[in-house]
Amino acid sequence: MQKAYFDSPIGVLEICGDESGVCELNFVREFIKTDVTDANLKLCLSELERYFKGELKIFTTKLNISGTAFQKSVYENLLKIPYGETITYAQLAQMTGVERAYRAAGSANAKNKIPVIIPCHRVIAANGLGGYSGGDGLATKIWLLEHERANLAK
Repeated sequence: MQKAYFDSPIGVLEICGDESGVCELNFVREFIKTDVTDANLKLCLSELERYFKGELKIFTTKLNISGTAFQKSVYENLLKIPYGETITYAQLAQMTGVERAYRAAGSANAKNKIPVIIPCHRVIAANGLGGYSGGDGLATKIWLLEHERANLAK
């Protein structure tokens, strides 16, 4: 497994993965210069750069998603939320086929190990933004949502 680091507008991101796919994207304090040899991690870094410039709306980086069957279903459905749009936790539960499991969908959403690429920030509460566990919390979620809305026309 290799690690790569990306200095983004929302903080330093540590990307973990290998040829089987990216398995984690973590918010960390320190940028570490690394020699990335894995082609998928190189693609991920390039796509993150384009995403934060507002040029990329759909990631093609190969992912190695872990979790329970329900969590994986939630993550696969998160990938279907269009760039710049939001859905509620209840809508996410409906997408997974378990209509009343909105709390479980929210819990799975919070455990997403590959934020930004698997866009958990696009899920909001019925009465507001809800929460966000990455980076600077809610400020990071707001930044990501505003960034995507501002770049929809590109």
